[in-house]
Amino acid sequence: MAKIIDGKAIAKKLRAVVAKQAAVLKEQAITPGLAVILVGDDPASEIYVRSKERAAAKVGVDAKTFKYPNDATEEEILTQINALNQDETVDAILVQSPVPSQINEQTIQEAILPAKDVDGFHPENSGRLFAGQTGNYPVANTPRGVMTMLHHEAIDLDGKHAVVLGRSILVGRPMFALLQKANVSVTLLHRYTPADLRRQLLATADIVVVATGVPDLIMGADLKPGATVIDVGMNRLPNNKLVGDVNFDTAQKVAGAITPVPGGVGPMTIATLLETTVELAAHHHHIELEHGWQNI
Repeated sequence: MAKIIDGKAIAKKLRAVVAKQAAVLKEQAITPGLAVILVGDDPASEIYVRSKERAAAKVGVDAKTFKYPNDATEEEILTQINALNQDETVDAILVQSPVPSQINEQTIQEAILPAKDVDGFHPENSGRLFAGQTGNYPVANTPRGVMTMLHHEAIDLDGKHAVVLGRSILVGRPMFALLQKANVSVTLLHRYTPADLRRQLLATADIVVVATGVPDLIMGADLKPGATVIDVGMNRLPNNKLVGDVNFDTAQKVAGAITPVPGGVGPMTIATLLETTVELAAHHHHIELEHGWQNI
């Protein structure tokens, strides 16, 4: 049976480190500031934003939410972003997805200053990642959280083969780039990858990261014995049960290590968001901090 990678426990350790980092900044009269823009009344988004606010307060991050109605215009959101870009008390800006159809999400993301782009979606930041550059720039929080989990679990990465399923800018593409930077040979699959080719590649994968939004896409029979399986999927079934993209019951009998859903990657995303916020605040004030994952 696979080892269960406890995302809640790792996230708790990371939040403790982030709280210590925030305390160091507070000694210098600096409170990391996170601004969240929420457009519309999507219940899931509202729940997620409230959880971010609660988590931020616990580690010493000042999180403020700017809520707009579903019929808000793109110009209104751009005006708000411009104000936050100029606000010296705001170190990190996040636009909660999804946004209503009248708002171009790419336009909104590109309006955020790269130095305040806590999600790492601005082309300047994502471009640096895909170019393999080192340095202090934000990276998409879910993939970064996955890397923290892999390091925490001492998963051997050098020279390994990883398969990443899903090519979104939120998870798949930055995950591909981060694994490459860690000396992993990475294959990126998507909805147009033929099923037989997908099975062939999965059978050779030491590490599998799945972020497709398709329940039970990956079964235990698809996996290489001993593989590390990271399930980023979050799907609610008609019976209200929350499941990932991997069939957990069959996969845990084959994998060497696996993340559960819920309780795996999800908690790491919020903890990493807070880590990035504190790092952006430190960078804003020219203060050096150690990376959180190195201390958990």
